[in-house]
Amino acid sequence: MTPLCDQATAVRALVESADPGAVWAVGGPAGLQAGSDGGHPAGAAFDVDGLSGVLALWPVIGSLVDEGALRLHTPLAAYGDTAAEGTPAGTTAHHLLTHPGGTAALTRLAEQLSGSLLADLAATRVWHPLGMTGTRFADGTLRAPLTDLVRFLCHLLDPGEPADPGHPGEPVGISRAWTTESLRIRTGELTPARGLLWDPAPHGVWTHHAPQDGGPALWVSPRHHRWAVLLPTTGRETPRHAFREAAFMPTAPE
Repeated sequence: MTPLCDQATAVRALVESADPGAVWAVGGPAGLQAGSDGGHPAGAAFDVDGLSGVLALWPVIGSLVDEGALRLHTPLAAYGDTAAEGTPAGTTAHHLLTHPGGTAALTRLAEQLSGSLLADLAATRVWHPLGMTGTRFADGTLRAPLTDLVRFLCHLLDPGEPADPGHPGEPVGISRAWTTESLRIRTGELTPARGLLWDPAPHGVWTHHAPQDGGPALWVSPRHHRWAVLLPTTGRETPRHAFREAAFMPTAPE
């Protein structure tokens, strides 16, 4: 795996040539190694709605699993007619997490089980405990500053199991167990291979990105203790694959 200093140099050269206004960062468990705010004011909150599945929904579902309120392989009908509405008989949360198009049903499930809106769940269970104070839904769009995205990705590599002051001993944020369970192939021999709302990429990397080309994307590799995030300029298509290769490609075959 390329040293972090070389990784950062390669990523910087790529982005500056393809999309100099893009916001990006690369780093490890200890924090940011290199990045650019694209010339935006310090602390600016960016449109990351294309990442809401993994920044909001995924960790909330994980918290419900951790506390025993949700079992991934239990049919949704066991949680009530509303939870299973619009899904085929026998559908489980695992099905929704490993197949495209399941986020609406998962959001409905999370809100029914908790009695709260997803935005409130994410804020109280994930963002505030992790110190992501600038992340919020505004007019239906998820917005976050680069510093909050860095906090999120660092936590995935080094969870630290932050404790809830009101309930000592109970983890908040994103548990190590949930991250480990999510960042592995959960689809068996079926294709495309997928984790839980995360997709595998070469070199032991996992990714989540907006469905449209040119949308925001992030990557994490617990095996190599690295992460990266890219928020392209609107209307520009910084090549995701090239960005990932620059950030994670090993110097020799693994």
